[in-house]
Amino acid sequence: MLGEGGYGSVFEGKRLEDGLEVAVKIARKPKDMKYIHIAGHPAPLPLEVGLLILVNNGPKVPEIIELLDWQDQPDQYILVLERPSPCKDLWDFLNFHDGTLNEDTARFIMTQTTMAAHVCCRRGVFHRDIKLENLLINTETYEVKLIDFGCGDLLQESGYEKFRGTVDYRPPEYRTEGKYHGKPATVWSLGVLLFLLVCGRFPERRDRRMIDDNTWSMPGLSNECCRLIRSLLQESPRQRIDLGEILQHEWFKDTE
Repeated sequence: MLGEGGYGSVFEGKRLEDGLEVAVKIARKPKDMKYIHIAGHPAPLPLEVGLLILVNNGPKVPEIIELLDWQDQPDQYILVLERPSPCKDLWDFLNFHDGTLNEDTARFIMTQTTMAAHVCCRRGVFHRDIKLENLLINTETYEVKLIDFGCGDLLQESGYEKFRGTVDYRPPEYRTEGKYHGKPATVWSLGVLLFLLVCGRFPERRDRRMIDDNTWSMPGLSNECCRLIRSLLQESPRQRIDLGEILQHEWFKDTE
């Protein structure tokens, strides 16, 4: 078994036709199971299945896990997914490296994760749970893949009034306004992720006050990294950097 949660379980598997190593996710259907209609599929699809089909529709994106096959059953649905090897989730990887990464490694990971988030939104998918545990990293090449679309939804222009995901990555506007929008919320989660990678902890209230005042910095971090964190973690979603502009930030141009 590779993992287990409230959604169901993920197992190691092998495709019989060619011996390809895969991951098999067996997800239980809740009573309020959401289905979506997708062009080319006559029957409505379980939401997670539909999101994976959408995000895999087009040129393959190596930063996003690939859906190889799926099956719908009365009480559950089954996903057959690619299984990169050797790999571990980013939470375990970070702990193995004593809780923080140098900026070069963090930059390589953030480049891939930001690309994955951007492609998701461009293909109409709001992942809604970008976090350490939902990123697999190849421990030899440091290639990253975004996994687990179980909390996701279709990207919509209007705000979301129900939060699904992980509380530690929740955008502050949901607490203050009771709703949030997909792209700014994605930017916030990327900011929390970068903060964790280079600081080794979640941003605290004092950090967030200083970030909002544009006075926050951290000893040992470059000015460009601190500026990017301040751009990602602005309390007001209107003040955050645009998702499509993140990879143009000066920090990503620094490869020394």
